[in-house]
Amino acid sequence: MDVRQNTAAWKRVVEIASGANRPVALPSAAVACVDDVGADGLGVSLITGGRIRTVAYAVDERSYRLEDAQLVSGEGPCTEAYLRRGIVEVEVSSASGQWPVFLRTADELGIRRVVAVPLLVGNGVPVGAMDVYRTTGAALGAADRARLDAYGRILALLALDAHPALIGWDRATPETGPVGYPPVVHQAAGAAAEASGVAVSDALARMRAHAFSRQRLLEDVARDILAGRLRLEEDGDTPG
Repeated sequence: MDVRQNTAAWKRVVEIASGANRPVALPSAAVACVDDVGADGLGVSLITGGRIRTVAYAVDERSYRLEDAQLVSGEGPCTEAYLRRGIVEVEVSSASGQWPVFLRTADELGIRRVVAVPLLVGNGVPVGAMDVYRTTGAALGAADRARLDAYGRILALLALDAHPALIGWDRATPETGPVGYPPVVHQAAGAAAEASGVAVSDALARMRAHAFSRQRLLEDVARDILAGRLRLEEDGDTPG
């Protein structure tokens, strides 16, 4: 860890929070990071017990859609950064063979480079990842990587403050990729499975297909199912 970069990042976060008359928390840290590294978007995803992912924060709607695209596809740079415990940098146009759902969404939203930074606490235990989005394809320099690493550690601590019961970071197991979804998605999959008489895994696959084909957020699809506004059928979707 670069102590100088970490100190500078903390000062920047405090300045942003003080200027907005807000507490030092995920939003102020995310804004500070975006401003400091010249990013065009940023999202934070947390991983519970090495399995369940949830979007903890996004600076704007585009960033939230990109984080959700990783939930829909079950893969992406967030997963890679979490598993490797290191920064993953991807140029969207040259990585078409990887993560097709996520990269298609990124391309449609005008994102050209994604940098995923693991959120590490304690002795390097990962609790999630921060995804930085840029509309240019320029690669990061060493100084940029050092700054992002510092912000990643700050965001990890603030994430623990904001979600102490959710993260379960002491049980994180990065040997295998996180494959789960937020509780609301599992609840909806169970409801859809019961309503359609299919396995939960089949219901979840239909939910993901619906979200992807209609460019909807997976959690919004889940909430519509639970509210009775949507019923997923094998050959189509029926309003509730």
